[in-house]
Amino acid sequence: MAKYYSPEEANEALVVVRPMMAELMRIGEKTRAHQPEIWSVVQKAAGNGGNPELSKLLPDFDRLDILMHRIQDMGIEVKDLTIGLMDFFTLYDGREVYLCWKYGEASIQFWHEIEAGFQGRRLIDWE
Repeated sequence: MAKYYSPEEANEALVVVRPMMAELMRIGEKTRAHQPEIWSVVQKAAGNGGNPELSKLLPDFDRLDILMHRIQDMGIEVKDLTIGLMDFFTLYDGREVYLCWKYGEASIQFWHEIEAGFQGRRLIDWE
């Protein structure tokens, strides 16, 4: 069962998840910056059972996994690590919708229908 956040509860949760998202974005940026290198290392490692270069990246992947699980365990969905986008389930007018937050925004000010995604964001006006 999903955890439903009020806008106030979601804003309180930002105190915890904002620094986690910052770290996730940093790891994602580092990974994207080395993507060609990582892919060739992964291919080589798959063929010979391991690679020291790949081993250097494992702590970042482990940390990414830990952070993602912590956020998911709070009932929050990470949508995009590039821009730092996450959604919080809420109930509005008797249906499930998302409260939407993007890294850099001071607070949660937007919501959208589950199917609408980021492009469908609307200002929260039901408080």
